[in-house]
Amino acid sequence: MADNGEKLNLKEVIAMGVGGMVGGGIFSVLGLAIAQAGHAAPIAFALGGIIALLTGLSYARLGLHFQSDGGSFTYLEKAFRSRNVAGMGGWLLLVGYVGTMALYAYTFGVYGAAMLGDSGGQNQAMHHLLESLVLLSFLGVNLYGVKASGTSELLIVTIKVLILGLFAIIGLFYVKSDHLLPVFNQGGLGVIMGAALIFVAYEGFELIPNAVNEMERPERNLRRGILWSIGITTFIYVLVALVAVGNLLPEEISKYGEYALAEAARPFLGEAGFLLIGLAALFSTASAINATMFGTARLGMVMATEDALPRVFGFRRKQNNIPWVSLIAITACTLAFVNLADLTIISSFASSTFLLIFAAINLSAWRLRGTIPGNGWTPLAGLVLSLASWATLAAYLWHSSPHSLYWIGGIYAVVIAAELLFSQRRLILHTRHTE
Repeated sequence: MADNGEKLNLKEVIAMGVGGMVGGGIFSVLGLAIAQAGHAAPIAFALGGIIALLTGLSYARLGLHFQSDGGSFTYLEKAFRSRNVAGMGGWLLLVGYVGTMALYAYTFGVYGAAMLGDSGGQNQAMHHLLESLVLLSFLGVNLYGVKASGTSELLIVTIKVLILGLFAIIGLFYVKSDHLLPVFNQGGLGVIMGAALIFVAYEGFELIPNAVNEMERPERNLRRGILWSIGITTFIYVLVALVAVGNLLPEEISKYGEYALAEAARPFLGEAGFLLIGLAALFSTASAINATMFGTARLGMVMATEDALPRVFGFRRKQNNIPWVSLIAITACTLAFVNLADLTIISSFASSTFLLIFAAINLSAWRLRGTIPGNGWTPLAGLVLSLASWATLAAYLWHSSPHSLYWIGGIYAVVIAAELLFSQRRLILHTRHTE
């Protein structure tokens, strides 16, 4: 166990949470949020922040009580008797992280291609090359065990937050009021749809409880770290959305799509603003891919040791203890997903998956309310809002993008089948062993 000098202080815990959330999603899904919520896009981001905040309280209570590196997987194991529930939760978490890495890689490809002159998004080959190259590069980095230190991660988070903060503060002076009114020009339902579609932008804070044993005074800093990181991220997102809506017309947002945020910087920062936001997007997505890939591979390894995944996922290199099979399998799945799916599929899949996972965590906190400290209404409120957002997202996709829903349903069917078949195999092997 590390001594206090090596443990994470509150500032570093907050940086971990903010860095996990402001990892690239905001750069590409902003256009989707505005397309659904219209002028009320800032409210959609605020609603997503409320759901994240309620879920964060559940994570803080569960994390402090169980103090396990297994995070969400462990909490599901403790809350439900059936091992299949935790197993499916673990599999769902894995594919959810594959979805977020695909979103980061997609964003990297879009912004990289735009900065290389493909402003119309016509050069699909360049886009696919860049998104594949960034994933393969960080696969190599992780296989050789090179990872960012806590100090450099704090530096990365500070830089990207400062860039977004600069964009938001300067941009506020150039906001055109006629671009913001009427507020609910797309209707109230559009706000919920927008919040559900971009919820993936709040994924990341759930990693904080995994480090509960590595932080100073966890009984004080765990809860504060989660709440502060979600609060700061929500504030940034709302301001950024406000500036984007106030500086771009709907047809411009529709035209620029995935890199609408960079275009929103042009009216008041010129070409330098476009390049600044573009560099921030490349910087953020690259660091997020690296961190997510490293953490997801470790999750796969932990699940393998718990017999929730095939043992091959636990294979490690003797030289540096890196879970190489887990890394290669996860990267291969991400490469396939990002090159076959579009932004709506990738974003809606990742948002849908984390809304379901967070609903399950809120349900876990509610089921364990007699065991863990705290009240029962906050996890219940988080559960209801998560499920309501997920149902809204499913209804939206059914009407506007059914092929996205088929993709999501197909992946979930594979996850459920994989867990049930694997658990059946586990049961058979256990029976034979006992005989």
